[in-house]
Amino acid sequence: MPPTMANGKICYIEMPATDIRRAADFYKSVFGWNIRQRGDGSTSFDDGVNEVSGAFVLGRPPSSEVGMLVYILVDNVAATVDKVVAEGGEIVQPIGADAPEITARFRDPAGNVLGLYQHPA
Repeated sequence: MPPTMANGKICYIEMPATDIRRAADFYKSVFGWNIRQRGDGSTSFDDGVNEVSGAFVLGRPPSSEVGMLVYILVDNVAATVDKVVAEGGEIVQPIGADAPEITARFRDPAGNVLGLYQHPA
């Protein structure tokens, strides 16, 4: 099914990376993102449901401080925390800090801080 195309939809993210292959491998392994090469040679990604795409970019500082924070929806935050750590990420806010919401925050290998969110059952 093609992605939703509607006015106001967040559709594209440029994610800072220090090592594009490492970043691509991390997000593919942890979240199942589709990694692809664009015609211009850049490494792009599509999220797990093909609704948001983007590219890994060099030469930009990581989003290492919490300002605007992007959360990734996951089936199980606890299991995803384990995957993040196993793939070289770091947990910077453990599960429970936003209770009753089920969330955590992590730093990816490039230093970007993102959130994890589990929809309540």
